[in-house]
Amino acid sequence: MLSSKILLVDDEEDIIEFLRYNLIHEGFQIITAHNGFEALTKINENPDLIILDVMMPRMNGYEVFSKIKEIKSMQNVPVIFLTAKSSELDEIHALNLGADDFIQKPISMKKIIARIKSNLRKLGKFNESADSKRKIIEIGPLFIDIEQFIVKIDGQELFLPKKEFEILSYLASNPGLVFNREKLLRDIWGNDVLVIDRTVDVHVRKIREKLGKHSDLIETIKGVGYKFHKD
Repeated sequence: MLSSKILLVDDEEDIIEFLRYNLIHEGFQIITAHNGFEALTKINENPDLIILDVMMPRMNGYEVFSKIKEIKSMQNVPVIFLTAKSSELDEIHALNLGADDFIQKPISMKKIIARIKSNLRKLGKFNESADSKRKIIEIGPLFIDIEQFIVKIDGQELFLPKKEFEILSYLASNPGLVFNREKLLRDIWGNDVLVIDRTVDVHVRKIREKLGKHSDLIETIKGVGYKFHKD
């Protein structure tokens, strides 16, 4: 059984990246859109569930929701509003429109994942066997099995300590996107651990050493951070 497909719609790149990374690790397929107009073009990819930001320029989430629900094939697709608005009236408005859920920022991934699974179960589109499907990343010579903590390069298995593995899989899950050191520290080490920017550089250097002739899979963006090559 294929894993469920989720459309993420938010104009904040950091939010998209954070959700995408964590939901991929949960075994979901992810589609992204950075505004309402782009979201409407992604509907033809038939998402099983939509996470929709409310406060977006040009077309807000409520407007996007109304247009989505005009599409016959989307009428039963669950929509979870994600918003910085905290007013009870906002939540009531979203639910009155027909939204299936309403989650306030700052984001709790545990809460979002629980709500996603709950809504998909109602439609019979989620089960534990799909949830436990192994997440595999294969890019060029690189193979990563996230569930089994296995990394191979040119078919040869590498040993990476936990943080090196997490950095590599994080970058490889988002090829072509540039991540600054602060974001890598926040998303991988968390806010409660005191580490410095140099920590990221040291870990990346060690990963590159282990990648050998493929060390250029991770590119340094001078003065910014790192990105993983798409090709």
